[in-house]
Amino acid sequence: MGMTNLRHVKSFLCGGLSLAAAITLPAAPRPNILLIFADDLGRGDVSCYDSEIRTPNLDSLARDGVKFESFYVAAPVCTASRFGLLTGRYPARSHDKLFGALMFLQERDATRGIRAHETTIAEVLQREGYQTAIIGKWHLGHGQPQFSPRRHGFDHAYGSSGGCVDYFTQRYGEKPDWFRNDKPIKEKGYTTDLITDEAVRWLGQQSAEKPFFLYLAYTAPHYGKGWNAEEKKPTSVLQPKPGQLNRFKNITDEKRRNFAAMVGSLDDGVGRVLETLRRAKLDRNTLIIFTSDNGGDPRFGGSNKPLRGKKNEVWEGGIREPCLMVWPGKIKPAAVIRDPTTTLDFFPTFCAIAGAKREGSALDGQSLATLLLEGKPLPEGDLFWQQPNGIALRRGAWKFLRIGKEEMLFNLDNDPSESKDLASDKPEMLQALKSAHAAIAATLPRW
Repeated sequence: MGMTNLRHVKSFLCGGLSLAAAITLPAAPRPNILLIFADDLGRGDVSCYDSEIRTPNLDSLARDGVKFESFYVAAPVCTASRFGLLTGRYPARSHDKLFGALMFLQERDATRGIRAHETTIAEVLQREGYQTAIIGKWHLGHGQPQFSPRRHGFDHAYGSSGGCVDYFTQRYGEKPDWFRNDKPIKEKGYTTDLITDEAVRWLGQQSAEKPFFLYLAYTAPHYGKGWNAEEKKPTSVLQPKPGQLNRFKNITDEKRRNFAAMVGSLDDGVGRVLETLRRAKLDRNTLIIFTSDNGGDPRFGGSNKPLRGKKNEVWEGGIREPCLMVWPGKIKPAAVIRDPTTTLDFFPTFCAIAGAKREGSALDGQSLATLLLEGKPLPEGDLFWQQPNGIALRRGAWKFLRIGKEEMLFNLDNDPSESKDLASDKPEMLQALKSAHAAIAATLPRW
């Protein structure tokens, strides 16, 4: 078998009888899994990735675990990225064409979302006896009961169903969007703190007798969705918590400083969650993962430096994210992984470490278990993106990119900022990657 799509073909096999589970035996007792997902946090927004924004709690994950240098998301935008994260499948495979963000107030999007046949990792772990919860942002359907996270493997669900909320009212403009287990609720407080409070409460109810999977999906540092009373329409605005701005006096740009304050609240929340695990003595048997759904948006203070591009783009800045993992006694501290990896790999990885069997549709990722636990390199393969505004494929150091009619080729090892197009210098490599992308695209539904 040629290198074209070794990763893709291997994942197809894992989709049948869970080859991943056969490769790695689960520990006894089975590990807890805490997956922390930020919103619109770029590579240049975490201090252990050389940001001027201080994030000591996130930095502790890099110190105590592994830092990924070439980690990617399934898509450069909210809904599509979350579909890939939870299903382990390219967003382009989704029944409802979830390429972009579902819009909370648009009638068309009230009938779109994740479908019953689109299996999430939460469903698989739930069947294996895991206690499961989503706390925070869902954004995979909001208009019908069939889209509820409770219908997709989560025992407990708390937070917002749409893309963002006002940080002080938990409303999308004038429309409420805050729930607990499908019931609308009203609460007072700052959204980031409320999400953390719920996570601390829920973790406090867990025990070593039954493993848990917590998908902790913060809305921060995504802008809030306020309300313009004069124009009578929602407005997008940065909403830092009062008092947080004083922590970031080193940042003089007002927009960046407001954004940094929202990152600071996120970092504080992660710190509280980590402390809760330690006090409950659950940390030793918990795999903790932190990453973000897509690149930052410079219009609202986000940074993807030194990468090119931003949210909604398949340049590196839109899809290459910070990623940190900790598992005491399993993952070596202060480690660095440079292999290209992706959120699509989480599904088979969780199956592997939990000893869970996965049957049904093929997955598009591969287990990272042997890489994390034994340091064994991954088989070479291709990372694939297909969005309405651009397509891309990475193989090793090489990345093919097409935006509009322009086709480009970059060597990311030498040029991570994608500044030197090598398409004319390496026509054979360009053609090889184009063909590989077309081969995967041929397996997608024809919309």
